[in-house]
Amino acid sequence: MPWNTKELTIGELAERSGVPASALRFYERQGLIRSRRTSGNQRRYHRTTLRVVAFIRASQNVGIPLAVIGEVLGFLPEGATPTREFWVRASDCWREELNARIERLERMRDLFTECIGCGCLSFEQCTLVNPGDKLGEKGSGPHRLSSGPRVERVEAEQVSGG
Repeated sequence: MPWNTKELTIGELAERSGVPASALRFYERQGLIRSRRTSGNQRRYHRTTLRVVAFIRASQNVGIPLAVIGEVLGFLPEGATPTREFWVRASDCWREELNARIERLERMRDLFTECIGCGCLSFEQCTLVNPGDKLGEKGSGPHRLSSGPRVERVEAEQVSGG
């Protein structure tokens, strides 16, 4: 299909965007992109979908969840493509969240570095692995390994030592 055609097949969209067709189908199920169906039930994407996919991937690369990306894309009129101005407004909205995430990651990096130097390996006292000995409330046993709960986020205020 020539590059100036207004519609792309899913294979062409995948090739041009660098995003696997399975991810494009997922984006469509999530309402992030739209296609029309041919009489043979094949997907056809407007070429402007390339910009939307680029916006989605760039947003994902900085850690923005798909649900939030979808909310922002919801502000675009049907069939409109993200413009530079749209991206600037979105990034301004996300700047605070990204800065907070960077601060949390830096604190975790610093705490982890201190923890490595500590050498205590005490899951009862460790403020990084088990802040406030919350796992102790469940009794003895490998709760973290057996039930698979996520490691809780440790804020700098909770840290009292290695």
